[in-house]
Amino acid sequence: MSQNLFYLLSLLAGFAILIQPRLLNYIIAFYLIITGALGLMSAAGIHF
Repeated sequence: MSQNLFYLLSLLAGFAILIQPRLLNYIIAFYLIITGALGLMSAAGIHF
């Protein structure tokens, strides 16, 4: 994934939290899962 995509996702998540604060837990969990999965794939030599 491109770094620009992470910036875009961060902006969208910020706006979603402002609009619907209850989404905060889901957005953080989703971000951590994606970041961890990408980190593990990178360590295993799988690149996108």
